[in-house]
Amino acid sequence: MAATGPDTPAPRAPRQAGQARMEAIARLPVFFGLEGRRVLVAGGGEPAAWKAELLSAAGARVEVIAPDICEDLWRLAGAPPRGPISIHVRDWHADDIPGAVLAVAGFDEEADARRFTVAARAAGVPVNAIDKPALSDFTFGAIVNRSPLVVGISTDGAAPVFGQAVRAKIEALLPSGFKAWALAAKTWRQAVTARGLSHHARRAFWERFAATALAEPNRAPQDTDRAALFAAIEAEGMQHRSSNAGSVVLVGAGPGDPELLTLKAVRALQSADVVLYDDLVSGAILDFARREARKMLVGKTGYGPSCKQDDINALMVDLAREGRRVVRLKGGEPMIFGRAGEEIAHCRAAGVPVEVIPGISAPQGAASRLVTSLTHRDHARRLQFVTAHARDGKLPKDLDFSALADKAATTVVYMPRRTLPDLVRNLMAAGIDPATPAVAMFSVTRPEEKVILASVATLAEEVARAAEAGAEGPCLILYGQALAEVAVEALPQIAQAAANGG
Repeated sequence: MAATGPDTPAPRAPRQAGQARMEAIARLPVFFGLEGRRVLVAGGGEPAAWKAELLSAAGARVEVIAPDICEDLWRLAGAPPRGPISIHVRDWHADDIPGAVLAVAGFDEEADARRFTVAARAAGVPVNAIDKPALSDFTFGAIVNRSPLVVGISTDGAAPVFGQAVRAKIEALLPSGFKAWALAAKTWRQAVTARGLSHHARRAFWERFAATALAEPNRAPQDTDRAALFAAIEAEGMQHRSSNAGSVVLVGAGPGDPELLTLKAVRALQSADVVLYDDLVSGAILDFARREARKMLVGKTGYGPSCKQDDINALMVDLAREGRRVVRLKGGEPMIFGRAGEEIAHCRAAGVPVEVIPGISAPQGAASRLVTSLTHRDHARRLQFVTAHARDGKLPKDLDFSALADKAATTVVYMPRRTLPDLVRNLMAAGIDPATPAVAMFSVTRPEEKVILASVATLAEEVARAAEAGAEGPCLILYGQALAEVAVEALPQIAQAAANGG
C-alpha cells in the first residue's frame, strides 16, 4: 500500500450522489388520460363552463349538474370540442359522484363547495373546487396547448394572474409549429420501435428528431425527415439490436455560476446516462442533468480526500462498455489543468469514443467579474496560465520564473493556496516589481465569491488573512499591469454584487 503523508490526499472511492433528486414541490404535475371517461361538474356558471370545455377537449364524457345553467354551457353542450357534454338541470346528489374519475365543484359559496368536496372524497374521487385551492385535491393551472405537446403552469393557487403571465411568455417563446412535430413523434413512434433499435440508438433517434424540430419549428415534418433520421443512425452503426456501444464526454462546468454553462453542455447533461462530477460542481449545475441519470461524485479536493485518477479512468471505461453515455463533468474548462489528457488517453486505449465540450474557464469568469481585460493592449502582450501545484503538492520545480516575472504579461495561477509564499519569493528573486497589481479570487462567479486586491509583495499575506477570515472554495491568482485599474473601476461593483447575493 502506498504511504500517505501530510501533502498526499487521502484516497476515497467514487460514490453515487446521495443528495435529493428534486426539491419539494407544492403540487404534483400530472396529466390525466380522460378519453371516454366520465367527469362530473357540479355548477352551471361561467367558471364551470370553462372547466367543462377543457375537460371535453381532453376527451372526457362531461356531465354537468346544476339547477341554473348559463348560456355558454348550453352552447358548449351543443358543439363540444371533443368529448360529449350532457347537462342535468337539478341539484347534485351524493350518488351522482361514484363512477367519475374526477369531480369539479363550481360554487360561489364556500359552504357549498366544501359539502361537494367532502362527498367526492368520501366516494374516492379526486376533486377540484374552482378558485378554492384549499378544498381541491388537484388544480388546473394555466395551459400552453400545442397538443400533443402540452405545458401546464401552476402557482398552487397563490397567484393565478402571475401564472397567466408566465403562460403568455411561454406562448410567445414556443413556436406553433411544435404541434406538428409533436404529432409526428406520436405517429412515428411505432415505426421507431419496429426497427428493433438498441436503447442507445432509439435515444439517438429522438435526440436528432428534437434537434431538427428545434432548428426548423415552423416547417411541417415529412416522411423524408424520418428516413433521413434513420439513415443517420444507421450511418453511425447503431441500427442493430445488439449494438451497445457507450461513450464518454468531458464537459466543462464553468467556474460555478450555472448560467455560464454552454448550450452544448446542457444538451450533453440532458442526454447522459451517468454523470461523474467533481466536488467543485454545484447542485444547481447537476440539476441540468436528466432526472434518470445516475450521478456519481468522483471528486478531488486539494490536500483532502480524493478519488484516485486510475479509479476514475476505469469507471468511465467500464460504464461506457456497458452502453452508457457517460458525462465527465469538470469544474471550469477540462482542458486546462483538469487532467483531461489522462482520461482521454485511457478512453482511446480502451476503444471508447470520447469527445470534449469546453467550458468557461476560471480566468474568463474572473475577468468578467472584475470587468477587466486580461490582455489590455497597453499593458499585456501575453496571457499565461500556470499551476502552482506539482504531483508532490509543492511548487513545480520547472517553472520559468523569468517569464512569470515579465511585466508585459498577465499571469493566472491555478491551485496556489499551499505554495503561494514560495511562488512570491521566487517571483521577487526573478526581479518582478513588488508593486505589480495582483488579485486573489475565491469561488469565482459563485454567491460566496471573495475578491482580494493586493500587490505581488503583499499577496501571500492577504490571501492567508482572507482564508483565516473564512474565504472558501478554489482560489485563483491573477497578476500583471492589466489589473492596475481593477481597484478603481471594479471593486465597488463587485462589493455591491456581493451585497446583493452575488
